[in-house]
Amino acid sequence: MRMPKRRDRSLSHLAPSLSAHASSQVSDPDFDPVHGAILAPILRPRVPGTEGHTRVQEHFAAFVRTHLHPSWRIEWHNTTATTPATGKEPVPFRNLILRRDPPWRTAQVEGQGKEEGNVARLTLAAHYDSLYQPEGFIGAVDSAVPCALLLYVARAVDAALTRRWESRTEDDVGLEDEDELDKGVQILLLDGEEAWVEWTDTDSLYGSRALAETWANTAYKPGSRFSTPLEAISLFVLLDLLGAPEPTVPSYFPKTHWAYRGLGRVEARLRKLGLLETKPRAPFLGDTSKEAVQFRGYVLDDHIPFMRRGVDVLHIIPSPFPAVWHTMDDDAEHLDLPTIRDWARIMTGFVAEWMDLEGYLTEPGAEPESGQDEKDEL
Repeated sequence: MRMPKRRDRSLSHLAPSLSAHASSQVSDPDFDPVHGAILAPILRPRVPGTEGHTRVQEHFAAFVRTHLHPSWRIEWHNTTATTPATGKEPVPFRNLILRRDPPWRTAQVEGQGKEEGNVARLTLAAHYDSLYQPEGFIGAVDSAVPCALLLYVARAVDAALTRRWESRTEDDVGLEDEDELDKGVQILLLDGEEAWVEWTDTDSLYGSRALAETWANTAYKPGSRFSTPLEAISLFVLLDLLGAPEPTVPSYFPKTHWAYRGLGRVEARLRKLGLLETKPRAPFLGDTSKEAVQFRGYVLDDHIPFMRRGVDVLHIIPSPFPAVWHTMDDDAEHLDLPTIRDWARIMTGFVAEWMDLEGYLTEPGAEPESGQDEKDEL
């Protein structure tokens, strides 16, 4: 596998507009659990094969059509499987894949070229299904909020991606570092993460296991930069169990501690500028100051089928789990909205840095927002 260049960078190289943009774009209506356009439609039971499950899928598709640039590609990865709870009756599982690649690569794909395998994709993932039992389980932190965060981040960086890529011409391609220029973003809204009876290797991760296997066996054309869609994943960032107050997210994998530190520095900068709402006893990402981490084990989650095939993983999941985990209290009433909005700011900043959106986050000629003229090193 060809891996992207890894640079352990602070935020000092970014335009100061990053922090102001990440903060100013997050408003209450985005994540209002009753009327909000992003989160509220997901806060319902989402057991695969049920009406609630279908309505959430429709919400995802409608959000993309309504709020994102038309160049986002939408793909459903459909599969079925039997479960210990449903016997021989197959259950449908549908993973939603949202992908936006540089336009010069997209044009080649549509023209039946070989460019599909030449884009390294930052991959953001969360599962959207909910528990089969207890009946009526909502799963707000598990994992309606992470899904809403990913939709928000896609919308937050969308216009900046357009401006960045439209500023390039066909003649510019090849003049810049290929690793830096040919970068795309894909979002995986994964199905069937939850066990139906008891967590085992076969009663869990239905959607992610199927998708990882499909991508491992999908070959790009000879001569492509990457041989499979799995190899094209530059980093697999999995969000889970977010939305409760005072989260503590450790750095799980030494191999991706560089990426964890990058995310933690986004949080630290935003806190220093006073652009986060929460005042936690400890940072959300408390291992940032560590130069290295020892292997501490990992949480079984949707990253496993990808990690076992060599994909680098950054797992954003609290330890310990929120107190509401797998209880009927995992609902809208037990969410902490300032924490959710801060996660939206932090993740937006991380993606903006990864995609090199310096200078593209605000409209050309726009007046700097409060805090944009502050430059400080971390």
